[in-house]
Amino acid sequence: MVPLLIFVYLGGYPLMAVALAVGLAGIHELIKGFAAMEIKGNRPIAFALLILLYALNFAFPGEQAAIGAWLAISVIVNLLYLFKMDGNRAEDSLVTLFSVVYAGFLSFHIVLIDGLEKYSVLIWLVLIAAFGTDIFAYFTGYFLGRHKLCPDLSPKKTVEGALGGVMGSAVLCTLFGLIFARDALLHCMLIGLIGSVFAQCGDLSASALKRRMGIKDYGNLIPGHGGIMDRFDSVLFTAPLVYYYIQLVMMR
Repeated sequence: MVPLLIFVYLGGYPLMAVALAVGLAGIHELIKGFAAMEIKGNRPIAFALLILLYALNFAFPGEQAAIGAWLAISVIVNLLYLFKMDGNRAEDSLVTLFSVVYAGFLSFHIVLIDGLEKYSVLIWLVLIAAFGTDIFAYFTGYFLGRHKLCPDLSPKKTVEGALGGVMGSAVLCTLFGLIFARDALLHCMLIGLIGSVFAQCGDLSASALKRRMGIKDYGNLIPGHGGIMDRFDSVLFTAPLVYYYIQLVMMR
């Protein structure tokens, strides 16, 4: 995963291209997973809607109205998809929309953060909170874990590991603030704390979906980690958190 950090550093179009690729791969994996439940999402529609989102952002960078228009179009298109009565079910349309929003729209917030100029450096907090939580939760749980967190979803996760993940994320984000964003030090610490909770919820949500789909991993794209959704499930929750925190708290 380390080479992907180069694209975060470069930002701009290279980062946008990677975010789009992650979104498309995530949609593919989700629709494939739902197919195991005999729910048939429409990949062409989902792919087209995500590409439209990036096209609108290219034409109207960071415009909230453009994003709102895209959300409306996505809902309308999936409702129109139901006009074909023979073979199309309501759940097929809902899964198509869900896959676009979950894998595509949530990951798109990485691009939105990159476009915030003065605050774009805080894009690193998305990765620090997500992956820092994962690392600290693993080692804290391994050495100190005693009480199961969600045994039905992820048997190895512990309460101690979850708390270790929160503390580890807060420490790493605070250190990042000390070095790269002193004026936003308190915000970095708060994002580390809240972001860790969101990251763990993202991880558990993805696990809950897999349980219902009856699959072990979303894919095998990344050796030892599974698919895109297996690796980026926590990022999908932390990216919107960081973006809206900046918009609603720091830019007021």
